[in-house]
Amino acid sequence: MWYVQPYDPAFYVRQNNKLTKDIEKAINGEHSAIVCYQKLAQMAEDPFAKKQILEIRQDKIRHFNTFLRFYMSLAGRKPDIKITDPCPDQYRAGLEFALKDEQETVDFYLDIADDAKDKSIQQAFKRAAADEQNHAVWFLYFLTKR
Repeated sequence: MWYVQPYDPAFYVRQNNKLTKDIEKAINGEHSAIVCYQKLAQMAEDPFAKKQILEIRQDKIRHFNTFLRFYMSLAGRKPDIKITDPCPDQYRAGLEFALKDEQETVDFYLDIADDAKDKSIQQAFKRAAADEQNHAVWFLYFLTKR
């Protein structure tokens, strides 16, 4: 016999509030990374590293815009956009910071994808998680290359 939980509108409101807060956190993380990676690219002495960091930054801009559309659709307003994690002033420290942040973000985005009911949100966060893993590999490469 199947148990069907009675309809509880408050459950869906709570779930939507959590999703909205998580997406706002993702937006602020992407915004922080966009600013940081511009700084890292400027510090990079190797032209290839500079080019790759700027390509990663373009992925961040794409994620930011996608997440912003989801947030505005769910919340009906723009989020309070701010830098949540300041970027280190030294190149190597910035690479280490970026690597750690990208790795942690993979799990966060997969959790959002698992919790979301909307297929487009699920797909966008799964794709972003894959991008984050790829970014982490690049940052690890630049760290070990030096």
